[in-house]
Amino acid sequence: MTKVGDHWNRSITELCFDAASKVLSSAPTNPEALIVANAYSELTSSQAALGPQVSDALELSSCDALKVESAGASGGAALHVAYNLIRSGQVRSALVVGVEKMRDMDPARLVMAQGLSENSEASQFFGVSFASMNALLARLYMKHFGVDRERLSAFPALAHRNSASADHAQFKRKFSAEEVSRSEIVSDPLRVLDCAPVGDGAACLLLTNGEDINSQAKKPIVEILASETCSGRVNFFDRDDPFHFQSTDLATRRALKKSGLPLESIDFFEVHDAYSISTALIMEAIGLSRRGHACLDAASGKFDISGKHPTSTFGGMKARGYPVGAAGVYQVCEAFLQLTRNAGANQVPRAVRGLTHSMSGIDATAFVHILSSAGGAG
Repeated sequence: MTKVGDHWNRSITELCFDAASKVLSSAPTNPEALIVANAYSELTSSQAALGPQVSDALELSSCDALKVESAGASGGAALHVAYNLIRSGQVRSALVVGVEKMRDMDPARLVMAQGLSENSEASQFFGVSFASMNALLARLYMKHFGVDRERLSAFPALAHRNSASADHAQFKRKFSAEEVSRSEIVSDPLRVLDCAPVGDGAACLLLTNGEDINSQAKKPIVEILASETCSGRVNFFDRDDPFHFQSTDLATRRALKKSGLPLESIDFFEVHDAYSISTALIMEAIGLSRRGHACLDAASGKFDISGKHPTSTFGGMKARGYPVGAAGVYQVCEAFLQLTRNAGANQVPRAVRGLTHSMSGIDATAFVHILSSAGGAG
């Protein structure tokens, strides 16, 4: 993983090289497939067809190379594609690279890009930004469940506590719930510190099939037990229940069923916490909180690293940073650190299994992966 932040002097391909070369230098053989996760390269870098561009930079001339885009869920989608390529037997190994370079965009163009995951006829056509869509949902949620402004701040405060000790995080600073609530308004009731920041970054991981494990026996091994996805209605206001993230709910259920594990056996969660309101609804959809109680649970310490369900253990998108197309790959890299006991000050005690959740729009699509350390599947 590269540090998330401002990479003014690095191109989008150079960021990929920085992350991927570290992985390839210790790989026994070159991967047979390269999957690049990215959302905005055409807008930010005037570059399409990132697959062959990155393949060329890494001198992987004989591998299958493609780009996967699913807005904020691009990283989860790329991992899902790579996982299924290997499971099907089409390839034995795949390199997944997530990358985004967003800091070069001017603010107006950036706001437009962030809203691409929504239905443009119902949002951009009327000048409604993605932050405003989340703010509308937050206002409805707060009114319906009686959640006050400071309670909503519990999730950003949690994320920043965890990012303070994460070397690759964009913001290594703690904020209290009160400071979150008093930060500058973006779209009422959401403040600056409710919203994930803009940043550049790249993350990379190598997937291999079971037959290749012996060749890397001396290296830490993490197994993907399940990779599931689900899509639903794009507009939250068209849903029967705007407070139920059905895509997240169903993708989580499918992943747990595929892995053969109960939710209670998952030791930590890396979720799509781009906005405080979405984090609350994700936790409720996964089944970690009762409806309307996620913010209260966060304030109680339930999701702290030392709590019952550690969440966003390196700060998540909110504080580690949110290079959109790469975010889901960062999650899995962070899960790898947890499961191999290499998370340092952010280590979850006795972590054996983790769940990562990647999402586009306001739960339009969700990708859920369940990972286990070697010998931790049963």
